[in-house]
Amino acid sequence: MKKIFSGIQPSGTLTLGNYLGAMKHFVELQDDNQCYFCIVDEHALTVPQDRLKLRENIKSLAALYIASGIDPEKSVLFIQSEVPAHTQLGWMLQTVSYIGELERMTQFKDKSKGSKEAVSAGLLTYPPLMAADILLYGTDIVPVGEDQKQHLELTRDLAQRFNSRFNDIFTIPEISIPKVGARIMSLQDPTKKMSKSDQNQKAVILMLDTEKQIEKKIKSAVTDSEGVVKYDKDNKPGISNLLTIYSCCTGESIEQLEEKYRDSGYGEFKQATANVVIETLRPIQQRYEELIQTEELDTLLDQGAQKANADAQKMLIKAKKAMGLGRVKKKK
Repeated sequence: MKKIFSGIQPSGTLTLGNYLGAMKHFVELQDDNQCYFCIVDEHALTVPQDRLKLRENIKSLAALYIASGIDPEKSVLFIQSEVPAHTQLGWMLQTVSYIGELERMTQFKDKSKGSKEAVSAGLLTYPPLMAADILLYGTDIVPVGEDQKQHLELTRDLAQRFNSRFNDIFTIPEISIPKVGARIMSLQDPTKKMSKSDQNQKAVILMLDTEKQIEKKIKSAVTDSEGVVKYDKDNKPGISNLLTIYSCCTGESIEQLEEKYRDSGYGEFKQATANVVIETLRPIQQRYEELIQTEELDTLLDQGAQKANADAQKMLIKAKKAMGLGRVKKKK
């Protein structure tokens, strides 16, 4: 049985892209693997947060995980800040990280362009914390989007460096990028990934959007003037994105959908796409509403934190011992 780790930041409601590109696959993975699903709230602190909104987002994300099909009986679902070993090992891995490699991280370079005066130091140093998240659990596989591949490669480098310099304790994780649906694109700029932080809300379908909102957003999605439902990522990125969304929601292949809507216009195809998205999200939204304000959710998160703490502490003790931290008590 392989160990799988994944973390999502609680910085706003998840998008359809998050669900189709990640969470839908997580549900399938948990049957045959030991999965750890972490709400990485400490990573969210790299940008300013409203404390009340952050707490609301943490609970909301936990409820969405479960509503999407994550089973706390099969998987470990927990909040990062409730497992202190993450920040402890994160600091230890900072000491084996090099400033040069951290400054080369694309997200840091993008967000610190122009001046670094107002950029949080956490934005530079959070990749070692991300590495700690993964390495604490002996993770074999990390399913990520293409945009996180660079951080995972750094995680592998840090694990190998630690093992070589101190003691061979960390598993070197493999990177897993889903072939289809890994990148659901913006509805308004289909050359960019759909992002929950997009200022243009017409570009993003949120997992908790109403049926009317979903329909309106898809109907206003940017397409081309050709009027042919055909997958062509370079010349028809808008229609190609809608085909990907439809395919991921129903399991029908792109080729089947091209044939199905060969004689249809964009209006009919967009309505059909909206319908399958609504049907996909409806049971998730219903389960979410049942769960979000209940003691059941808190109980499940308490149990997850207890299990994660027990597992993480074992690896943290090994890492401390390898680095020479603390005392070695003589046996009586």
